[in-house]
Amino acid sequence: MEKSITFFGQKAKIGCDEKCNKAWGNNSRPKEQLTDDEDDYCFLSDNELKEAPIDPGTYEDGQAKPTNKSERLNKWCARECERCVMSKPNEYDKPLVFADWNERVYNIPR
Repeated sequence: MEKSITFFGQKAKIGCDEKCNKAWGNNSRPKEQLTDDEDDYCFLSDNELKEAPIDPGTYEDGQAKPTNKSERLNKWCARECERCVMSKPNEYDKPLVFADWNERVYNIPR
């Protein structure tokens, strides 16, 4: 699923793998800290986790994690969902690259 949006005044494309049942959000997804550096961690894989909460408790401009297909790719998805990817500036026309959540994710492709 993909959608065209305006993000910080620029044309962008966002997409998702439509597995909201496994979407925790960047601030809620369980992770393993690798060193003392707070930015050195990896997110646990889908296989290591149960279903994500319907409401992980994070919101973007009053929008929550989608609970049905008609809500997908809202502001929560674009800014909080770890499964949602966005085109880089001036690369709107290039294909989006999704993380493989069957493995631990060390660097989210954004």
